[in-house]
Amino acid sequence: MKNQQQRIRVLVGKVGLDGHDRGAKVIAQALRDAGMEVIYTGLRQTPEQIVEAAVQEDVQVIGISILSGAHGYLLPKITELLKKEGAEDIVVIAGGVIPFEDRLMLKEAGVAGVFSPGTLTAEIVDFIRKSVK
Repeated sequence: MKNQQQRIRVLVGKVGLDGHDRGAKVIAQALRDAGMEVIYTGLRQTPEQIVEAAVQEDVQVIGISILSGAHGYLLPKITELLKKEGAEDIVVIAGGVIPFEDRLMLKEAGVAGVFSPGTLTAEIVDFIRKSVK
C-alpha cells in the first residue's frame, strides 16, 4: 500500500466543544517536521466531519486531540464511522486529557494509541511510522 517514496498523510482534528488547540498545532508541526503530510481540520469538528475529511483526503492516520472529557463517546464514534465507510485501515490515535483507566476501553473500540500531555513528539512520530503499513 505505502511505498518508501510516499509521505504518511495524517489528519489532525479536534472533536466536540473543546476550544483549546495549542497541543494539536504542536503535534501537527512536529509531524510536518518529521516529513509527514498533515491536514488540520480546526476546532469543534463532529466525528462525521473528521471521518469524511479523512476519507476524502486519503489519510493513513487520524490524530484526535481531546480535552473535553467526551473521549469515551467521540473516539468510538469515529472508529465506528470508519468501519461503516470501509476505512477501518486508517489508524486512529488520540492525545490529551484522557484518564489512564479509559485507555483499554478506547483500544477495544479501535483507537491504536493514546498519548498523555507531556509525551515527546518523537514518540508519537515513531508510533505513527510503526503503525502505518
